[in-house]
Amino acid sequence: MKEKLRMLFDEKLWKFLLVGVLNTLVGNGLMFLLYNLAGFSYWPATGLSYALASVMSYFLNRYFTFKYQGSGWETALRFALNIAVCYGLAYGLAKPLVRLIFSGLSKKWAENLAMLAGMGLFVVFNYFGQRFFAFREKKAE
Repeated sequence: MKEKLRMLFDEKLWKFLLVGVLNTLVGNGLMFLLYNLAGFSYWPATGLSYALASVMSYFLNRYFTFKYQGSGWETALRFALNIAVCYGLAYGLAKPLVRLIFSGLSKKWAENLAMLAGMGLFVVFNYFGQRFFAFREKKAE
């Protein structure tokens, strides 16, 4: 058990979190600007910002965090699938949860809070998806 925990809390996690901070500044800055200033609704604001930030995340995590050497197209497809699933789960869960917990908030406040909650859920889902699916290490034969 200790070995599995040590494996999860290694250098890759810290690099992933560092890339995540940069990604958060870019992606979420864009998301809140699109929603609050440009008049985009919840799904387009979150979707467009995640799509654009995911391109940056792919290259940083592939070459810096996980130093992945596998096939480019296969990895890119796994990465895109991971992002889509994590995004759908995180933001699909966040919006109804925030509405349930904070039922008295205006739509604008509830959706801003849901975007923050979705961001937190996405980070957790995405780390495991990238580490064990998109950039999984091939076992030595």
